[in-house]
Amino acid sequence: MKILFLTDNFPPEVNAPATRTYEHCKHWVTLGYEVTVLTCNPNFPHGKVYEGYKNKLYQKEFVDGIQVIRIWSYMTENKGFAKRILDYLSYAILAFIVGLFQKFDVIIATSPQFFTTWAGWGLSKVKRKPWIFELRDIWPESLRTVGALKQEKLLNFLEKIELGLYRDARQVIAVTDAFKHNLIARGIDAHKISVITNGSNNKLFYIRPKNESLLEDLKLQNKFIVGYIGTHGMAHSLDFIINSIAKIKDNEIHFLFIGDGAIKSEIVELATSLNLTNITFLDSILKEEVPSYLSICDISLAPLKNRKNFREVIPSKIFEASAMGKPTLLGVQGQAQEIIEKYNAGLCFVPEDEDDFILKLNELKEKTTYLACQKGCRELAKNYDRKNLAEEMLFIINSTVDKSFTKKERKITL
Repeated sequence: MKILFLTDNFPPEVNAPATRTYEHCKHWVTLGYEVTVLTCNPNFPHGKVYEGYKNKLYQKEFVDGIQVIRIWSYMTENKGFAKRILDYLSYAILAFIVGLFQKFDVIIATSPQFFTTWAGWGLSKVKRKPWIFELRDIWPESLRTVGALKQEKLLNFLEKIELGLYRDARQVIAVTDAFKHNLIARGIDAHKISVITNGSNNKLFYIRPKNESLLEDLKLQNKFIVGYIGTHGMAHSLDFIINSIAKIKDNEIHFLFIGDGAIKSEIVELATSLNLTNITFLDSILKEEVPSYLSICDISLAPLKNRKNFREVIPSKIFEASAMGKPTLLGVQGQAQEIIEKYNAGLCFVPEDEDDFILKLNELKEKTTYLACQKGCRELAKNYDRKNLAEEMLFIINSTVDKSFTKKERKITL
């Protein structure tokens, strides 16, 4: 089978969509499938092409057996609205055009870059092949939630398109049960919606000793390190975290923020204005480097803003942290909280509740609680192994292609 996968993000970018797509596709290739990923030249989150790449119209490479076609796109920093829309649209248009010349049996188009799914829809019509909507975020609702788009008429129009895409796709693969319930409540057929959550590459993320040389370089020996590794975006409530850090009196606790994003400069300025000495900021790192930095953390921080829409989100960092035996301090309600509490793989605080955040942080620092959560981490990681999840998704893809035969083709097959 030939699979065409449309995604804005792919390694060497290190955000969650890039990692999920790469690890799934890599495993499918080992099982004998031909996978082509149609993506941009790497530029997230600063909108600047990575070293070793050029923003060419078309270029092809092979990454671990995956054929990766990189196409030109308008590049902009991951903030602001109008320019980002141009970024997403330019990719979608070029992906549609280049996709016309590819051979494939099924298309997978992944959100939250909404226009990517438009390209998948268009290709399915022209090439008469089934397409799968991989739902990573409820867009455009998430724009309303963070205030990135406030024109209600435009939001309502985009939501009509969104619902039309769900109905047209042969299958919708959501990353959370909450996303599935959301779609069903809005009239989408439950039988066409499957759930494949995020997980962890347990061959890359596993329990290991702390990287002592890294601790020495960062001058963080003898500190209880709370690590946040990921996008510093509008949804992540990092300004709340910075303000809360100013109230922490335990000198052993130190925060390590690694990554970039739309509000990175703002929170660095906020920490400076508060004269914080218990926080270190680092730039983005390669995916292969994440385990070393996660090894020196004692707990992993995963916050989001206190918005109803974010109760449907499961931060992917909880799986990687658990695989390394690092309990999560979670500031997200909904299914993510249910997972953490089910496995006792960390503690959950009420999003953007300063008192509860500090209380749960101090509780998690206590040895008895910490060791119990480490045990829960191991069980969680075992049940969310990315390899197994990739195979579950492949089963859905195979079923989708089998159902796509025309009546004439079925007669010939029989």
